[in-house]
Amino acid sequence: MLYLVNKEFQKCHVQENYQLLSRMLIVDDDNPFRERLARAMEKKGFEVFQAESVQKGVDSVKTRKLGFAVVDLRLGDGNGLEVVKQIQSTNNDSRIIMLTGYGNIPTAVAAIKEGAIDYLAKPADAEDVERALLADPDKKAAPPENPMSADRVKWEHIHRVFELCNRNVSETARRLKMHRRTLQRILSKRSPR
Repeated sequence: MLYLVNKEFQKCHVQENYQLLSRMLIVDDDNPFRERLARAMEKKGFEVFQAESVQKGVDSVKTRKLGFAVVDLRLGDGNGLEVVKQIQSTNNDSRIIMLTGYGNIPTAVAAIKEGAIDYLAKPADAEDVERALLADPDKKAAPPENPMSADRVKWEHIHRVFELCNRNVSETARRLKMHRRTLQRILSKRSPR
């Protein structure tokens, strides 16, 4: 009889762990992107919770234990690293991916130091997110299927600096050490693929 009770306890414990492992929080202020990613991850078997701000993300972390998280770096009310810190303080075994439209090395390093396991540039699809979340930490990551072109990376960086300079062309040109008219030509063009 004791054997049967022990088996039943193990079964419940395994189900509880599976539930924890399949719980995912997606924190992003881009509603269409967040909804699309949530639907795709639910189809892959995850139990998905959504938040559109740092505060709602932190509140969500406080109310439930999570196995996975996908967090945007820049949110309307602050920095997504605050959500990462909260997740790590409640469950340091969680696997967290940082998303951003403005990928650069310092923010990637900060995200990894806070506990994120990977850093993906937006728009990332569900396949990329799942691959990054479930990747074996002991193996080297596979190269991305569709990486951004060098022209796209340059364009993203210029636009990021432009936004940080409050859309001031002269200030942006000075910081990027380029002529103002050259910068204006680049800003007037569409983003490369």
